[in-house]
Amino acid sequence: MTTLAHYLNTSKTDPALSDVITTITDVGKTISQLLRKGALADILGEAGNQNVQGEDQKKLDVLANDLLLDALAQNPHCAGVASEELDHATPANADGSLLVLFDPLDGSSNIDINMAVGTIFSILPYHRQGQVSADSDFLQAGNQQLAAGYLLYGTSTMLALTVADNVVMFSLDPDSGDYVLIEEAVQIDADTSEYAINGSNYRYWRAPMQQYIDELVAGHTGVRGRDFNTRWVAAMVGDVHRILCRGGLFTYPFDTKDIKKPGKLRLMYEANPMSLLIERAGGSATDAVNRILDIEPNDIHQRVPVVLGSKNEVEYVKKLHVQHADA
Repeated sequence: MTTLAHYLNTSKTDPALSDVITTITDVGKTISQLLRKGALADILGEAGNQNVQGEDQKKLDVLANDLLLDALAQNPHCAGVASEELDHATPANADGSLLVLFDPLDGSSNIDINMAVGTIFSILPYHRQGQVSADSDFLQAGNQQLAAGYLLYGTSTMLALTVADNVVMFSLDPDSGDYVLIEEAVQIDADTSEYAINGSNYRYWRAPMQQYIDELVAGHTGVRGRDFNTRWVAAMVGDVHRILCRGGLFTYPFDTKDIKKPGKLRLMYEANPMSLLIERAGGSATDAVNRILDIEPNDIHQRVPVVLGSKNEVEYVKKLHVQHADA
């Protein structure tokens, strides 16, 4: 049996990076326990305020954010922490060599109905050791990430992690409290017949995305010549986990529903870490045309369209967008 601690040690992961990952995953155990108690722990329902994105916060949004922030601020290797829930990054230990970004509870609207939610995290190098970190220190392209992953709180608590060139999965053993390795080299098939999208926004999408979904819905009677299935968890962490397990495509494309938010998902807290996992598992991740991991961020709360998953399907979406641009 290989535990997370043993894996990090034998894979020769930098000790500072290992320590920060351990801090995050230890907090994940606490969040998992709170979710299991649900209403008994008084963590259901609204917190009564909004985050920086103008979204209503759930009680556990706030609690999970505070648990992660407090734990990471005490880690000597962490120079700063940025959360999807907070306006600005929080300076931590100036002598630290790492920066951590996280979405404390992705899919929090699922909490009250007892469906899957998760914690997404990204770890970047810190280049100004000895000085107090600021928002600008976090503005690094996703290809600079040293590690990324998520914790999925479902029927069991799962950890997907990348610290090298591959993706590994662990399951939290409720008896021992250890994360136990269950998959050493996750790989995504290049082809798929499964996709995830919020179809209610169809009228707001650009023409190439409408065309793409129309083709999938037409199935074997259309130009694709085969049937496709829709699967939608309404939590990115759940949809990405399904893709890592059995392939597929996930997209939250550009839309005109709110001109201030042309992309639903946050580059730094969701798109970058998930794209790193997907690419290292053999898939692709774009904003429909451009590679997500090459985007140079201009704000820690920047939003982007996302198309990720099985490589051939992501490339087909890109082909349609390029064709429409050239028309």
